[in-house]
Amino acid sequence: MNAIERKTAISLALIYATRMLGLFMILPVFAIYAENLDQVTPLLVGLAIGIYGLTQALFQIPFGAWSDRAGRKPVIIIGLCIFLLGSIVAATSGSIYGVIIGRALQGMGAIASVIMALASDLTREEHRTKVMAVIGASIGAAFMLALILGPILEGWFGVKGIFWLTALLAAVSIALLTLMIPTPMQTTEHATLDRATLKSVISDGQLLRLDLGVFILHMVLTAIFVVVPLILRDQFTLAAESHWQIYLSVMLISIVLLVPVIIISEKRAKTKLAFLFSIALCALSHLIMFTQPQTLSTFFIALTLFFWGFNLLEASMPSQVSKLSNPVSKGLSMGVFSSSQFLGAFAGGVVAGALVQNFGHNGVFLFAFVMFLLWFLVALSMSSPVSYKTLTVDLKDIAQHQREDFLQQCHGLQGVADITVISEQQIAYIKTDRALFKTKKFNQLQIDFIG
Repeated sequence: MNAIERKTAISLALIYATRMLGLFMILPVFAIYAENLDQVTPLLVGLAIGIYGLTQALFQIPFGAWSDRAGRKPVIIIGLCIFLLGSIVAATSGSIYGVIIGRALQGMGAIASVIMALASDLTREEHRTKVMAVIGASIGAAFMLALILGPILEGWFGVKGIFWLTALLAAVSIALLTLMIPTPMQTTEHATLDRATLKSVISDGQLLRLDLGVFILHMVLTAIFVVVPLILRDQFTLAAESHWQIYLSVMLISIVLLVPVIIISEKRAKTKLAFLFSIALCALSHLIMFTQPQTLSTFFIALTLFFWGFNLLEASMPSQVSKLSNPVSKGLSMGVFSSSQFLGAFAGGVVAGALVQNFGHNGVFLFAFVMFLLWFLVALSMSSPVSYKTLTVDLKDIAQHQREDFLQQCHGLQGVADITVISEQQIAYIKTDRALFKTKKFNQLQIDFIG
């Protein structure tokens, strides 16, 4: 990467991460803080925690389409201003309804897809994956940091202070975008969305299983933060400002545990087994919590099991979606996957609030166990992931009257799973099975036609 691409990657990662940090920092502390708000009920607490997911899912695609016409940077600035406004509304509100409105506004500034599009506009194709990886890593880091910083900052200046800090971070992000990131001369063109493409994505059984999975995963993640902070305080007498010690320990141990699972599953081609193992860990953790452990150590083990499974799934699922997607509709597939994640966060807050209101904390853990059990049964029927590699062939190098013959011969090669031709750009995407595809034969075929 050149200097501009490095600066773009770091700056956009910071903007993305600070926004996610602001959304997530209240997760471990809001359930306790909300007890002091007017007109509060468990259902409304859950709604306040999860409402950002609904508005983010609803506005993600419109913001992306708008940026194609109005430009990336203006739309990102508007999104950050809405996010800043939502943070101020939440910070100044004394009622649960005001916080709900503020959180809804925070989610409404749905700039995730626009940031990714801007990253594409400002980087060369051969370095685009690296830039996306930097931004993706910043999201995971922001979530982990939020669980630790939330309780610490709450102890220093309260949840209102966290909302004010979030507003300040949004203002800093606007300055960073304006001063550090260049304006692209032109935006990247995207494939037109048609019914056939949409139908192929939403009717793909493998992709739908992953969409359901990420919905359940983030539904439960949001749901447990409606009850876990209260349990740590009331049952185990831990002050809210000390909860970060639990979350930090849980996250560190879960990260250490996930590394060998990833290495072994990749090395021995046991990706599906590792996937099922991760879901089983999540189910087991909530079964333990449902039994109402009497000691903090048992509850700690249950939380660690959950985040071990959660981090394994969070690390592997986007890659699986990418591998299973048709190259032409990969963006749409990832968009549906992301929307499922956000809607899961919304559903988790609302469902957990309703369950606590009617059945107490245990209702949430039983619900989570049943959801993971359902997901496990659905995942059993998934095909074992095939390791694919997509080759890009520039058809302009091949005489026009020979292209059809070339593509037919490519279809006949062992390991070729699919070929997609983009006529306007004269490019062919050849999806190949790494285990079966013979690179030497393909290279010879290219030589025969290109010369």
